[in-house]
Amino acid sequence: MTQLADTTATEPASYHYAVIKRAIEMIDAQNGTDLSLEELAAQMRMSPAHFQRLFSKWVGVSPKRYQQYLTLGHAKALLDNNFTTLGTADAVGLSGSGRLHDLFVRWEAMSPGEFALKGEGLTIYWGWFESPFGPALVMGTEKGICGIGFGAETGEEEAMRDLTSRWPKARYVEDPMMLRPWVLAAFGAGQAGSNEAPLYLMGAPFQIKVWEALLSIPSGKITTYSEIAGHIDAPKAVRAVGTAVGRNPISWLVPCHRALRKSGGLGGYHWGLPVKRAMLAFETARAEAG
Repeated sequence: MTQLADTTATEPASYHYAVIKRAIEMIDAQNGTDLSLEELAAQMRMSPAHFQRLFSKWVGVSPKRYQQYLTLGHAKALLDNNFTTLGTADAVGLSGSGRLHDLFVRWEAMSPGEFALKGEGLTIYWGWFESPFGPALVMGTEKGICGIGFGAETGEEEAMRDLTSRWPKARYVEDPMMLRPWVLAAFGAGQAGSNEAPLYLMGAPFQIKVWEALLSIPSGKITTYSEIAGHIDAPKAVRAVGTAVGRNPISWLVPCHRALRKSGGLGGYHWGLPVKRAMLAFETARAEAG
C-alpha cells in the first residue's frame, strides 16, 4: 500500500468532514466488532499515523477509544454516568447561552404571530455541507441557522422536502457561502476562526420551550423526555415533549440527540438512529478527552 504524506494542515475542512464521516460509518457498521487502526487507515487511503492524528483532532480520542462509545449498551451507560438534571444545567449558566465543546450558541425565537405565517415574507438560504454525520442540509435566515437536516439515512431529496415543508410560504435561495461561517463553527468547533453559530428557532410556543430546554443540556451529557417535561412545568406532557423533540428543525445544535428514554433506550431520531448513536459517541469521546 502506498503511504500518503501527512497533509492534515493543508487539506480543506470539507475533506476532513468526509473522512471522519466515512470512518464513523465504518465503525458503526461493525455492530460492536472493533476495527484496527491499520484497517481503518487503509480504507481511508491514509497512513495509520496520519489517520490517527486527523481522527483524534476531530473526535478528541483515538479510533480505538471511540469504538467503545458505539456499543449497544452506551445509552444505558450514559443514563448511569452522564445524566444531568436541567435545573443543574441552568445553575451553571448553560441556559440562555448554550455551549457545545468550544462553540457558543446564541438564539432568538420566532414570535407566535410570525410562526403562524408559515414563512411568508421570509427568505431562507440553504446549502449542502459535509459533516462528521454525513451530508448536512443547513438552512438559515439573516438572523441565524433555522434548520439542519442529515441525508445519510433519509436521502438528500427527502431531507430537503422535510425542512422546506415546515415553512412552506418562505422564499428559498441556494447560497452556501452565506451560511458557510456558521456551518464551519457548528461542525468544526471554531476551527475556521469563528466559534459562534446564531440560531433562529422557528416553531410553535410549546415547541420552542422544549427546544430551549434541549439547549441547556451540556455536551457529553444526556437527559430524559420526562425530565424535560418537568423542567418546562408540564410533567404529564411527556408524549407531547417527545413529539416536539422529534420536530426540532436544528439537529445537532439544538441537541435532541441528548434526550433518551428513562429505560435507557435511545428513543427515536428524526434523521435515523445510526446518526443519533454517532452523535452521542462523538460528544462523549470529546467530553472525556477535554
